[in-house]
Amino acid sequence: MSDFDQMGLVVDWVDACRKGDLATLLDLYADDAQVECACNGTQHYRGRRELETYWGPRLSAFSSAGFGLEEINPAPDGIDLEYSVAGSLRVHASFRFSAEGKIYSTLCTPSRQNSHDGCAC
Repeated sequence: MSDFDQMGLVVDWVDACRKGDLATLLDLYADDAQVECACNGTQHYRGRRELETYWGPRLSAFSSAGFGLEEINPAPDGIDLEYSVAGSLRVHASFRFSAEGKIYSTLCTPSRQNSHDGCAC
């Protein structure tokens, strides 16, 4: 599993989000990858078509509002990332990877918000 740079793959994910590059972002995921988003109720997306439906509008929002990397850390089974949108909304994302070096799953949840910001997830 450690034959590839997991941290580098997540940095590539961040770069694709910042640029609003949907094709590159989707290419980082395995064909049967899944995203579980618990920011507005729990929603599940699986496979490239559903991930495209999920990420398309979000990338547009990220690129216009601003997407910031707050923290990135190794986790026992992958990489944990905290990012911000529009400088205030903070999201925690946990990434797990396939043996082929692709993102297999992403779980995103609202992070603790700054006391004056509130959560807009």
